[in-house]
Amino acid sequence: MNASEPYRIFLIEDDSAITESLTGHLTSWGYTVRAAADLRHVLGEFVSFDPHLVLVDIMLPFFNGYHWCGEIRKISRVPVVFLSSASDNMNIVMAMNQGGDDFIPKPVDPMVLTAKIQAILRRAYDLSGRVSVLAHGGAELNLADGTLTANGRRLELTKNEFRILQTLMENHGHIISRDRLMNALWQNDCYVEENTLTVNVTRLRKKLETAGLAGFIVTKPGSGYIVP
Repeated sequence: MNASEPYRIFLIEDDSAITESLTGHLTSWGYTVRAAADLRHVLGEFVSFDPHLVLVDIMLPFFNGYHWCGEIRKISRVPVVFLSSASDNMNIVMAMNQGGDDFIPKPVDPMVLTAKIQAILRRAYDLSGRVSVLAHGGAELNLADGTLTANGRRLELTKNEFRILQTLMENHGHIISRDRLMNALWQNDCYVEENTLTVNVTRLRKKLETAGLAGFIVTKPGSGYIVP
């Protein structure tokens, strides 16, 4: 994320009064908050919003919070915080076992919630605002060690493959020109053949395909590349 952009928080809650209260409070702290509109199709909204943190109630209509945390964990390592009035030890253990990062009992103290969110975001994202792990479309790119994880597979990337994927994932949904990618990769060289970029993209695509991510990078003829 850009350091000037606010963190995005996705709220999965069926109580409209709590949703309104938490949204107002967190927005006042500078966060961008979106509440799930359709509790039957939460995952689609999660993918569309691409949040930095998720707040989820346990008791929900249709599917409970454990279910949605499990679904989110299949495609992302984004921090998940459970909210529940059922704050007995069993529910707390269940929440952690399902991949939750924290558990906050209801009624929620807004200041405690804010403090916990700030601490979790600090752990997940470094102080410069750079994401330590870029997650999108089932791919997780570790910016610390340059590895890619998808569908349970961990792939080693070359320096150029890593830079290509990082640039495209940081700007997912936007076409990145070949010139911009070449500048990101070889800014210290006076001249690089365009075919060199094509070779690197082709090799990266093959690695993505082995991890079940065929079509992750889309070519836009005459424009460049995009991760939709």
